[in-house]
Amino acid sequence: MALDPNRLFPLEASARQLAREIYATVAELPIISPHGHTDPRWFAENERFPDPAQLFVTPDHYVFRMLFSQGIPLESLGVPRVDGGPTETDGREIWRLFSANYHLFRATPSKMWIDHSFEYVFGLDDELSESTADAFYDHIADCLTKDEFRPRQLFDRFGIEALSTTESAVDPLKWHKIIQGSDWQGRVITAYRPDNVIDPEFEGFAENVAKLGELSKEDTTTWTGYLAAHRNRRAFFKAHGATSSDHGHPTARTEWLPQEDAAALFAKALAGTCTADEADAFRGHMLTEMARMSLDDDLVLQIHPGSLRNHSSSMMARFGRDKGFDIPTRTDFVRALRPLLDEVGTDPRLTVIVFMLDETTLSRELAPLAGVYPALKLGPPWWFFDSPEGMMRFRELTTETAGFYNTVGFNDDTRAFCSIPSRHDMARRVDCAYLAKLVRSGRLNERDAFEVARDLAYGLAKKAYRL
Repeated sequence: MALDPNRLFPLEASARQLAREIYATVAELPIISPHGHTDPRWFAENERFPDPAQLFVTPDHYVFRMLFSQGIPLESLGVPRVDGGPTETDGREIWRLFSANYHLFRATPSKMWIDHSFEYVFGLDDELSESTADAFYDHIADCLTKDEFRPRQLFDRFGIEALSTTESAVDPLKWHKIIQGSDWQGRVITAYRPDNVIDPEFEGFAENVAKLGELSKEDTTTWTGYLAAHRNRRAFFKAHGATSSDHGHPTARTEWLPQEDAAALFAKALAGTCTADEADAFRGHMLTEMARMSLDDDLVLQIHPGSLRNHSSSMMARFGRDKGFDIPTRTDFVRALRPLLDEVGTDPRLTVIVFMLDETTLSRELAPLAGVYPALKLGPPWWFFDSPEGMMRFRELTTETAGFYNTVGFNDDTRAFCSIPSRHDMARRVDCAYLAKLVRSGRLNERDAFEVARDLAYGLAKKAYRL
């Protein structure tokens, strides 16, 4: 299976050679992973991963959504049910099913990530298939018994300089406290994700807001107390390493309402009487409130809009959130972001990183916005576009208008720990390919290409996320 050393580089010989030379200077740079969803408990307890299926299949929605699309039940892949009902618990059986259907991932980023992990992390140079399933399972399972394959040891081996997890506003950050109190030097920080106390349509919204009040010792039945509770929790997250907040809203809508109107919307949200438009308006107002708080506490504001999450109501009821049924939607940014940008967008002290799932907005809306507002930066291709073609389209559609330095490098946004090196490797290869083509077509000098490559691989993420 040995990975092609020229993968993702240009086909034209001169550009390919230059891409290889640029890549050689960034391939081993430390990894800055400023946004993701790995489990901080792994690094707190540093226990061995239980088995190959629990490492590669059961927690990875990129994997099980593809298998489900071919009629394979999530229960047979070990995905837990909301009602605690029966699911497959035999890791080998899950692995055999995954292996027998591995051909479904041909030409997908998932296969590139997994193959890279097999070879780079576990030293496997065969192709996974039904016939090799047990051999792969036995080899990986044996590796997982060894200390060098525990989470902290892999973290160090991967060359991760900083990694951010993502926790809800009402998370006690128990695992981060343990990490901070340990003698391990790995930098694992949190990010403030307040969706469940900002979105009136989030299940249990009123109960979540009450818990926010308990944790912050603020009266969250009042508008002023609710805002004070957010400030309190943001400070708590900062004390546990947070440098950013993150907001996964259905739209990019922002608002800046009179405070009495915002307070009235908040009261309706707590009572559960908001219309869909009022809920969207409240979310939009809170994005601007969060941006204003960022001017005080220096947290970077990330906006991940444009996903219709949990598209299947029946699967949501059966398995809960984040089970592969989040689907991109058309998204407006020009009008949607205007209230926030009118309020704070020209302030260079603020960093707002916007992600997209609607590629039509890149050259028409996002690159022109980021190309003029000091506070606005473009997040890297996200989710369905975290792919070689998606990364290349992103550079082609944004660079002419926004340049490189109104973007923030790369983040992997992953739950699958072993995919972190492979995802960063993919991004570095695509960026080097793009830079080589610019040089060979006379649009960038070679010296600048080497400097930009380092910035894209390392420097921009470190700067943007204040790491």
